[in-house]
Amino acid sequence: MILVDYGGSVFPIISHSPWNGVRLADFVMPFFLFIAGISPALVYKKVPDRFVATQRAVLRGLKLFLLGVFLQGGYFHGVTSMTYGVDIERIRWLGILQRISIGYIAAALCEIWLSHQTWKRMGFLKNYYPHWCLAILLSAIYTGLLYGLYVPDWKFKVLPAASSLPSNDTSVYMVKCSVRGDLGPACNSAAMIDRYFIGIDHLYAKPVYRNLKVCNMSNGQVPESSPSWCNAPFDPEGILSSLTAAVTCIIGLQYGHILANLQDHKRRLESWTLLSISIFAIGLFLAFVGIPVNKSLYTISYMLITSASAGITFCIMYLLVDVYGFRRLTFLLEWMGIHSLSIFVLVTSNLAVIAVQGFYLHSPKNNMVHWIITCFVNK
Repeated sequence: MILVDYGGSVFPIISHSPWNGVRLADFVMPFFLFIAGISPALVYKKVPDRFVATQRAVLRGLKLFLLGVFLQGGYFHGVTSMTYGVDIERIRWLGILQRISIGYIAAALCEIWLSHQTWKRMGFLKNYYPHWCLAILLSAIYTGLLYGLYVPDWKFKVLPAASSLPSNDTSVYMVKCSVRGDLGPACNSAAMIDRYFIGIDHLYAKPVYRNLKVCNMSNGQVPESSPSWCNAPFDPEGILSSLTAAVTCIIGLQYGHILANLQDHKRRLESWTLLSISIFAIGLFLAFVGIPVNKSLYTISYMLITSASAGITFCIMYLLVDVYGFRRLTFLLEWMGIHSLSIFVLVTSNLAVIAVQGFYLHSPKNNMVHWIITCFVNK
């Protein structure tokens, strides 16, 4: 994600897809959720007290959620401004760590309350069939709300400092919808749910769909001729999409079960590979029949394809590191994995970038970040 954040402007193919489709950056969030789902299978393999385990899991998830609000809620303004602080009326409540915390809690509660360790005689898969039932239920609720809710016309205000739209007449803009089951950026029910329950002022102000050709954005500005919704806030980590994001964690949980219960390398790899291929095939089928692969909405096809991709990647890493012992090749990745949260905090809070900017030649403005922007981005 560090590569994407600071190299996406140079190589757009690795940045987030504006709407439908997947690029390199669109695999990062599902991979985080997948590995967060694996961990409860190891942590809660034996649970002497379910209530105590539940309390600890929820508390751990709550801490992660609050840290996410602090880092991505708007408190840090960016590397170009040394000011800080956020208006509570416009704070962003949802974000990356918040979504991971929700998925982790879902997977942890599944492992604590829905794993029947006394049923081992009935077979390995049957011990965890309630997990799959919950995953199917969450997917069904998501599908019903996404396609079944009616989205009326809606309006929003744009602050002059945050928009290129003219502010001489009025700052209120109308978006024409009056549809049901629309999966476009303007009239989807996922955004409507967030506007209703969270409030439009608490959503992400710079959605990736502004990079769509119809928005015609250049130099970070959306021209007056573009549709008004190009300036509207939209949160890719919204309420509705968190349902299918939680399913990614539940899928990862099943990979964790295989790791925790099967001791043979061959049986583990065979089980993981079969599960990955099956999930990937279902995801491709859903994409073929018309369910778009969309990260912003976290559609079911996207969830299945990226979860399967995470499973395949996990198999490859397991084969290289645990089976063949190529640990030197993955030493840097292992170190980053151990310190992943610390790295995320340093990068998201811009502390790492500010530290790099501290090294300059003759003038503070002539720093390493300025050189990189001059050499690559401006070209």
